[in-house]
Amino acid sequence: MKGEAKMVFKSRMKWVGLLGLVLSAFSLFVHFLLARYTEDGISDYQSSVTIFSWRPIFENTDRPRTSPLHRKLWGPIRRYEPLNPDANPRGYYAGTNGYIFVRIQGGFHEIRNSIPDVVVVARLLNATLVIPEIQSTTSSKGISSEFKSFAYLYNEDQFMIALTKDVKIVKTLPKNLKGARRKKEIPMFRVPHSASPYFYLHNVLPVLNKHSVVELVVSDGGCLQAVLPPNLEEYQRLRCRVAFHALRFRQEVQELATRILYRLRAPGRPFIAFDPGMTRDALAYHGCAELFQDVHTELIQHKRSWMRKRGIVKGNLFVDSAKQRLKGSCPLMPEEVGILLRAYGYSSDTIIYVSGGEVFGGQRTLLPLHGMFDNVVDRTSLSTSWELNRIYGREVNIATYIPRTPPFLQEEKKLKEWKNSGPRPRPLPPPPARPKYPYNIEGWWGWVAESDNEPDSTVMELRTNAHKLLWEAIDYVICVEADVFIPGFDRDGKGHPNFASLVMGHRLYQSAASITYRPDRKEVAKLLEETRDHLYRANRTWLTSVRRHLRKSLFDGLTEAYAKSKPLSFLSHPVPECSCLRSNLNETLFPGSSSPSQAQAQAALGHVHHCPAWIENASISRSRDKDNDEDIDEDDSTSSGLFFRPSGGNHEVGGGEINNKEEAQLEDQEELEGAER
Repeated sequence: MKGEAKMVFKSRMKWVGLLGLVLSAFSLFVHFLLARYTEDGISDYQSSVTIFSWRPIFENTDRPRTSPLHRKLWGPIRRYEPLNPDANPRGYYAGTNGYIFVRIQGGFHEIRNSIPDVVVVARLLNATLVIPEIQSTTSSKGISSEFKSFAYLYNEDQFMIALTKDVKIVKTLPKNLKGARRKKEIPMFRVPHSASPYFYLHNVLPVLNKHSVVELVVSDGGCLQAVLPPNLEEYQRLRCRVAFHALRFRQEVQELATRILYRLRAPGRPFIAFDPGMTRDALAYHGCAELFQDVHTELIQHKRSWMRKRGIVKGNLFVDSAKQRLKGSCPLMPEEVGILLRAYGYSSDTIIYVSGGEVFGGQRTLLPLHGMFDNVVDRTSLSTSWELNRIYGREVNIATYIPRTPPFLQEEKKLKEWKNSGPRPRPLPPPPARPKYPYNIEGWWGWVAESDNEPDSTVMELRTNAHKLLWEAIDYVICVEADVFIPGFDRDGKGHPNFASLVMGHRLYQSAASITYRPDRKEVAKLLEETRDHLYRANRTWLTSVRRHLRKSLFDGLTEAYAKSKPLSFLSHPVPECSCLRSNLNETLFPGSSSPSQAQAQAALGHVHHCPAWIENASISRSRDKDNDEDIDEDDSTSSGLFFRPSGGNHEVGGGEINNKEEAQLEDQEELEGAER
């Protein structure tokens, strides 16, 4: 009897335990569903539990948005408020001469800069455009089979619908032309960078008329010159319609970018987006190897040597990086950007989002920035691994390590000489090659001393390059929507405008009045050298100089971008063509059209934004820039320039915070500035 009761008790305990496990599993399942699908979900940073690596640290009370200091740090730039997105078509087109098939090579910014050019070329030749093929997202790169090239990054349907009235676009070539392309019977042009309209009208168009199809290979981030004649201004506006309206990222990518942006804004504070622009190619091209140490310098020099052999770099192999930095040819290091922001008045608890698929030097280069700001984040600290894996799609498993035997050409040559040498006594044969273990041939440092050439990319590396496109797409959305944007560098590994340049151009088009710093790297290097020995305890004169420079960069930087970046990439400075109507170009906007047709077109378009006076004069008024200098607080007697936080006590001292006296001065100066404007 006792045995039976014991068995019944054990049986009941088993059922109770099983029921507890089932309820626990069900509870976890429900929590994950709520975290994924509810509006607040796991994005609520105010809660004490979070699955992300970032927990906001705010030690200062948030100032009211109406305060003068808040307006200075985050408020809109009043002079640019009249600029509005205005890229509606001012003409009508019809006709087609054949098909243009395009293959685009390169990274994110090269792809994004090339697609508008390709559309404009198709319009220029009255051709039907086949959806461009992005070479780094083809199936051979090991990516998911769910997506096909262009659709891996962008929304194909949105692209076609947005350009319905501009260019005829199809997803694939007709069957007969597909077969011809497989047989390589289609005429192909490897298009030079920034080719002129003359090149297409006199070289490509006759072949297109003859064969009804041509293939273009674009590899340098742009296939049409940036600045077009005034009578082709409508094509510039078409570029804006493509870049800022037709090119929408794939739904999964756009949704994740929106969620990350929501999580950034959840604490209720504005944030700064910072793009370091420190890629190995850019550092090698501009000769900035000595800014780093140890193996990083060797890697940059190895890449520069490879570039010189292929004619990408024309200069010497060894360049004085210190001189390059003083000339403004090297990126601003994250530490230097942090010093500028702290000196300008941003507090240590400011949220800073670091963008970029690759920051050369790794997290070590970002440590000083983390030391100056508590809330430095990136996409990995604001998303989970399963969210990132979801945008990749289903991918086959690839071995993460494939051993590559390094060449032993020198040893083989010595052994052959020993065998063919004369009579004895012969020199001893070379010792056997030292065995190569995975830990010392893995990564860059394994091959940098073995060969003069860059190694062939493995399938895993090709897949990672495709993933970088998605990472940079997320960063692009966040940088465009940020309250403040500051670049570390604005050139890529070929001397062309890079990711940061495209972001600044998009911000100028979409929200010109938002704060976008364009620091002069040459001037910043000069300022930093002046106080190199007391960099973290700068005097108030130096602080005033930095603040004046950053404030002026909001205006002078725009003029410099017009002079230096626009001739290389129209999308880096799409003003005034895509923001307003210049009075002296009314006749050139409708070439060959009669006055009634112009009036009819303008009536259909509705209200047209006319350019402000400073654009009509083709330059920004210098006198206004002098007025803006008055915005800087000259009497900064309490600032000590202490940018890093002390170990104890009140750690908001000096350059990071501006006290009440300074704030009152700023308020008076802001009122004066508003009256002048």
